[in-house]
Amino acid sequence: MISRRDFLKLTALGLGSLALRPLDQLFRLPDFLPEERLGRVLGKVNVRSRPDYDSVAVNVLYEDAIVPWYREAVGYHPYTNQRWVETSEGYIWLPLVQPVRNLPNIPRETLPETSLGAGMWTEVTVPYVDLILANPEPLSPWLKATDRPRLYYSQVLWVDQVKTDSVGQVWYRINERYGSYGDIFWAAAEGFRPINVDEIAPLNPQAENKRVVVDVNYQTLSCYEDDREVYFCRISTGAKFDAEGNPVDKWSTPTGRHPIWRKLISLHMSGGTTGGGYDLPGIGWTALFVGSGIALHSTYWHNDFGVPRSHGCVNIPPEDAKWVWRWTLPHVEYDPGDITVTMPGGTTVEVVEG
Repeated sequence: MISRRDFLKLTALGLGSLALRPLDQLFRLPDFLPEERLGRVLGKVNVRSRPDYDSVAVNVLYEDAIVPWYREAVGYHPYTNQRWVETSEGYIWLPLVQPVRNLPNIPRETLPETSLGAGMWTEVTVPYVDLILANPEPLSPWLKATDRPRLYYSQVLWVDQVKTDSVGQVWYRINERYGSYGDIFWAAAEGFRPINVDEIAPLNPQAENKRVVVDVNYQTLSCYEDDREVYFCRISTGAKFDAEGNPVDKWSTPTGRHPIWRKLISLHMSGGTTGGGYDLPGIGWTALFVGSGIALHSTYWHNDFGVPRSHGCVNIPPEDAKWVWRWTLPHVEYDPGDITVTMPGGTTVEVVEG
């Protein structure tokens, strides 16, 4: 693990002499496991002999350990989610393992011109990518709290520069377009897949009476065209209600009908206070539907869909989030990857209680 001292040292040196420092080998992509399906451990976890919370712990793994994902199993856990992941060493409780793949890319040596300048939207397609900070001091709260800045599988970022070092390693400069505190990074280019225009094209744009229904009791999301359900997935909201249906904490997802008013390909989201807040870069497929910043969006930091886990937003698995984003209105152009609309707004999000 790189120390915070070494991280700040690299920040001060920048990318100019990157190939000359052995320490920078740490920032190239690791040799991840060869299995097609992998899991990234989310924090400290016990590996159990069986898919059972009361079974023997055969190992302990720590955050960002990568394990083969053989299959899912239903077992026992004292909390709501009863699903487990079978790995080479035993079973890990599913909410603590992000499903990932290792799909490195051929780097691009040039970038297209856009209204934002030279650049392209990209998606992380490997378990994680280590970052080198390009500015003198970290600005974002999440950077100040870590000595190992990384991006993770499924995050969506804007790349605005490309450099090749003296040993042929290609590096992308990561510069978040929306919501950023101003931090800029360099990262190994193989970890990022360019997103093309066709894959963000609207889905079934001619359909009328589109609406999204979020059920906070069942923790599900459904997309309807008239009365026909065309998509369904499990989600995580922040909604917690008492027996009378009243919100019980400040992170409750607001019930009612809310039109989408802004959509972005990617957004740096932050809010709350120290100890109870959040600061998350590269959140893909974001559709805001409440003025306070409540949104439908992709989620990479937990795998507990079907259980309330958010700070009010609707957490959606990445592939599902992308589908919902493409299907809902308004449509967002690749350039600039952001649109805000006035009332009556875009597709209605109905947040209901079962």
